[in-house]
Order: sequence, then C-alpha cells, then structure tokens
Amino acid sequence: MGPGGGRRVPTSGPAPVPSPPPAPIPPPDPFTLGSVGSLSGTQQCPLSTALGPSPPRPHREPLTPDSGPRAPPCPGHPLLDQESRPDPDPATSMGTADRMGAAAVPGPRLALLLLLLLLGTPRPGVRGEDGLDFPEYDGVDRVVNVNAKNYKNIFKKYEVLALLYHEPPEDDKASQRQFEMEELILELAAQVLEDKGVGFGLVDSEKDAAVAKKLGLTEEDSIYVFKGDEVIEYDGEFSADTLVEFLLDVLEDPVELIEGERELQAFENIEDEIKLIGYFKSKDSEHYKAYEDAAEEFHPYIPFFATFDSKVAKKLTLKLNEIDFYEAFMEEPVTIPDKPNSEEEIVSFVEEHRRSTLRKLKPESMYETWEDDMDGIHIVAFAEEADPDGYEFLETLKSVAQDNTDNPDLSIIWIDPDDFPLLVPYWEKTFDIDLSAPQIGVVNVTDADSVWLEMDDEEDLPSAEELEDWLEDVLEGEINTEDDDEEEDDDDDD
Repeated sequence: MGPGGGRRVPTSGPAPVPSPPPAPIPPPDPFTLGSVGSLSGTQQCPLSTALGPSPPRPHREPLTPDSGPRAPPCPGHPLLDQESRPDPDPATSMGTADRMGAAAVPGPRLALLLLLLLLGTPRPGVRGEDGLDFPEYDGVDRVVNVNAKNYKNIFKKYEVLALLYHEPPEDDKASQRQFEMEELILELAAQVLEDKGVGFGLVDSEKDAAVAKKLGLTEEDSIYVFKGDEVIEYDGEFSADTLVEFLLDVLEDPVELIEGERELQAFENIEDEIKLIGYFKSKDSEHYKAYEDAAEEFHPYIPFFATFDSKVAKKLTLKLNEIDFYEAFMEEPVTIPDKPNSEEEIVSFVEEHRRSTLRKLKPESMYETWEDDMDGIHIVAFAEEADPDGYEFLETLKSVAQDNTDNPDLSIIWIDPDDFPLLVPYWEKTFDIDLSAPQIGVVNVTDADSVWLEMDDEEDLPSAEELEDWLEDVLEGEINTEDDDEEEDDDDDD
C-alpha cells in the first residue's frame, strides 16, 4: 500500500527502449551539478544526479553563480531550459526506484540510454521467467499531441490524463534526441497504464498556446495530471517507473479506510511522512465528505485515512468527527481543534503544519522539499538506515526532532544515500564529506556552499545533547556557510 493509499508497482528493473540514432556527443559527466532534474525549471541544486525531473513551486536562484538565468518556476518542480534539462536516470528511467536528476549538457542522455539498454535488455540465452517479465517498449505510439482540435475528445477518453507541457525542441541533434528520450519515457508509462484508463499527451507551448491557456498550463517542461476537477503537479523524478507509481496512487481514492487491526497496524507503521486520520459515523456523514474534499487537495502526496469503526477509534483515542494530524517521525498526533471541521479548516491546518521538523527526501516530492528552504539554507543529514551507524544517528535525529517539534525554525532534511547511489560520488566531491559515515551540515541553496559538523571518530557519533547544541548554533547564525567564504577571501588577499 502506497503512502497515498495507492498500490506500488515493481521498480526493480528497467525496460529497454529503442536506441536513438548514433551521433558524436562528448562523454558526459552524470554527476555534474547542473540543474535540478525537475520537469519545470533550471535550478542549481546539490541534489542533482543524472536522473529525472519534476515541477517546482517558489522561484529559486541558481545554485551555482555561473549557471545563468532560469525560466520561471512551476509549482511542483524546477524549470529546465533547453541547455540544462535533466537526463533520464540510467537506473530508473525504465525501472528501479532510485531518483533525482540533472545534467547541464545533452551528452548524458546518450550515455544513460546506452546504460539503460545494457541494464534492461535480457542477456542472450537467459529466458525471462513467467511473472518476472519487465515491460519492453512495443513501438506503438500512445502519447498524443494535444491541440485545439482534439483536446476535448482526449479528456473525455481518459479517467486520468498526464500532459507534458514543453517548449519546442531546438533543431540541433542533441536537443531533438533529448526530447525523444522524454517521449520514450512517457511512451513506456503509457503502455504500462493503458488498461488503467490513463492517457498521456504533449502540449507545445508555442503551437498549442491557446490550449495551454484554457487548461491552465503555465510552466514549460512540467507534467500536469488531470483527474476529474483536480489538477495535480507531478513533483517527482522524470522516469517511467516513478511516474507509473505516482499515477497508480492518483487512481486510488484520496481517503483510505481503516477497518481492522491489521490495517491499523499498517497505518501506525507509516512514520516517514505526515498523515491524517479521522473518525466519522459513515461515508454519508457531511463531516466525512468535508474531510474527503480536503484530502483531494493533497492527494496523492499526503495520505489521509478514516475509520467508521468505534473499536479502531478507541485505540487511536479518537472521538466522533475528530481528526488527528501526525507529523513525520512523531509518535504523538496533534488534534485539529474545533471539531467538526470544515474542508477549509482542514486544508488550512495541513498547510500550516506540513513542514515537518524532520523530513525525508523522497522521490515523489523531492523538489517541493528542496525548494521549501529556511531562509535560503537547509540543514541536511545523510544517514544510511540499513547501516548500524546510520541507524543509530537517525534514531538520534528522531529524538532531537521530537524534543524540538514546537520550534518552527527547525527543519532537517534526511537523505538516505542508499536511495540515490548515483549521487554519492557527486555529493562527496561537492561537500568534501565521506558518505560511508553519517553526516549533518548546513547547505546554502543559492550556491551549494556548505558547512558540516566535524565528527572526529565515526564510532563516537554525537549524542542528542551535542546535536541539539550544534543545531542551536546553526539557528542562531553562529554556524553558517558564509564563514567559509570569508576565510577564502582572506586567503586570497594574503
């Protein structure tokens, strides 16, 4: 069961796609800082890997001084200009679930496609067993060009429609191939979801400007998902498996019902994202309908749960028409006041409290998370949950977050390096840190400058008290990324 109540699809292996025609392209560096791999904007970001995109929300300046101007932002993912559009992930564009992306040059696309083909194509002589046949692109065109003549019929045809609003590709071979790669990702996703009533389309920002205006498409290189009266900004990596997983969640109901002990246990096991649960009389209750309408506003990014079972409600200490809000990694909920609550009250409360004290960088919401900075900085913690030291450090982080959950100025982004293996060499080089051990530091979102807590001995990780003292110094400005800049300036003067 996915975080939004949706089903999860296998993401353990990519499917091959047709090879593009050969062309002399310089060898790429998939770990170049480049642009955030989002569908909707160019934003320099130390979270960049040669993976894929998603649309941003607030405007952000480039994270490298020489990256040049960027296009307007888009709610959900950063905008990508033609020279810095993100590359499909070699390991995820057609398969696995590691994500995030960026590349400042078109070259990585060819190299990544070749790697994708190597990873996704069955070895000669090895027969795929029944039940483990990953989808291969069948060559059928399913992604349609949406224009003024056909857009109404296309909307009637599909229950869910995903539209890539794009700028016209330039005439050079690299730009053409780049756009073809993006189309191939959509084609494979369309093939997989064909029987689910999900359609895919392309809207050209110049040729189809009138349609884009009618549909409310404003940010180029963004994916807009239409379901009924709702329009959802896709906020994840631009890869087939991530997009398919996201759209399967979109197809699910915005509220998941908890009807028994096992479902309650599953609900309680969700800790790395915010969640809500309410107790209502029945589906016909006007207060449940208000709750359901509020859930649609955040679906599928924030999971909403409900129960009509008095026994389940008793275990959760919920009263009738009461709604509890759980911050990520917090054991105790906060009850939304003044029950019963209207849709507007629920939406307002969630918006006010959605930035958790400790939040995990997740594939489907990574760009929104990264753009939600605190005065231009992020406190970033790296820890491998599967590693003993990483687990110990993460538990310390959780303890500190729980003790300081009432501090609105504190928000820590936790990144598990295992989720983004392609980024590890880049992060280690950019931040001058060793990610085989836990790390915590301050990152400036405008220039990717950073300062990290010194850990002399990885066997002697900081205690909760030591970590709180360091975080207090960060919040008071005694530790900041500008200190390093001043020291460098002094060295230059000498």
